[in-house]
Formats: sequence, C-alpha cells, structure tokens
Amino acid sequence: MALYYFFLCTLFALSLSFCGTSAVNYKVTNDAANIPGGIRFTNEIGIPYTKQIMRSINNYVWTTILEQSDPADRKPVPTMSIYIVEFKGAEGITWGDNINISSVYLEGYQGDVKWEFTSLLHHEITHVFQWNGEGQAPVGLIEGVADYTILKANYFPPGFAEPGSGDRWDQGYDFTARFLEYCDGIVPGFVAKLNKMMRFSFDVKYFEDLTGKPVDQLWQEYKAQYGNVV
Repeated sequence: MALYYFFLCTLFALSLSFCGTSAVNYKVTNDAANIPGGIRFTNEIGIPYTKQIMRSINNYVWTTILEQSDPADRKPVPTMSIYIVEFKGAEGITWGDNINISSVYLEGYQGDVKWEFTSLLHHEITHVFQWNGEGQAPVGLIEGVADYTILKANYFPPGFAEPGSGDRWDQGYDFTARFLEYCDGIVPGFVAKLNKMMRFSFDVKYFEDLTGKPVDQLWQEYKAQYGNVV
C-alpha cells in the first residue's frame, strides 16, 4: 500500500511539473491611469477583462494558430505582461513577453474600443508565442502571422486587406495574412507547420518544402486566382 501511495504521489508530482511547463501568469498594469487614454481603458475595458482575454487568446494561439498541443513545442513564457503606456506612433509594441498598448491610441479610437483592443491583442499575443527563426525570418512574414490570427479569429477590422491584394508575399500585416490564408488552403495547418520550422532558423525554401512550390510561384498563383496580375 505504501509503495502504491508513493507511486501515485510521484505521478502527481510529475503531472504538476509537466503542466507547469506551459502555465503562463498574466499581468496587467495601467501606467496611464490618470490621463485620458488610461482612464478610458479603466472605464471601457478594465484589467479583469484584459486578463480574461489574455488567457483565452493565449490558448487560441496555442491550439488553433500554432497547433502546439505538446508544451515542448511552445515558447517558454512564465509571465506575459501588458502595460497601458502613453506613447505615439503605434497601437501596440511587443518585445519578449511584454506588450505595451498605447493609451494615446485608446484615447483617440473612434468606435468600440473594447472590440478594437481585443483585436489588437490577438496580434500582439501572437508575437509573444510565435517563432521567428531566431531573428532570421522577414519582419513582414512575422507581422503577417500575427495578422493571420486576427483573420482566423474573425477579429479583423474594416479596411482589412481583401484576398488577392498586396504587392509581394512578405509585404506584412493583412496583405501577408491573406497570402498565408491561401497557403493554408493548399496545405491545412500551413501556418503552424511553417512556425514550427522557424523555431531555430528561416529559409524561404520552407514554403517549397511544405507546398512543393517556390514562394514566388505561390504568390503568382495566389494573385492569379483573384484576377490580379503580378
């Protein structure tokens, strides 16, 4: 009986250890609480809601976008932090496990700021967990994957790029997101597979490895499908 009890305790401890490899703590700080954008954040969004969607978007990125059911495939993120900060020039900035959201942007946004904030976090939280080839992947591709999350989650705003639009595959953001959507139609789970390949490096040949076609040919066929000529 004592041996059986020891076995159960050991199994439980290992289970906790395994779960701990993918557990993320969520932290939100409003450093602009006394100025208009920070006040709007408090009144129309709030810290409790932010922590709630951080968790749900985190899980969505793991399960649906990156398809990382094995915690060993995931980027280790003990704590993800969001700061509401006064700055201009961007809606949000992510570095490492930290996300800065502009209180200036929140203050000036015309419309449902809670919806827009949620859309923005789909993009920024993807940056926290995606691989980037240890800095080798094109910035446009990295931004495109983040906007692909917005697209798949149906949180894309008015004015988001239409299928077939854009000047090049790595143009970035919504243009590249639409191209990735096309690639995913050719190879289901394309974005997740590409992300896994970019864990330690990047080579444009990854597109050909996954689809059998070079990326330039994919881009030409993508444009042609929607009646556009490259």
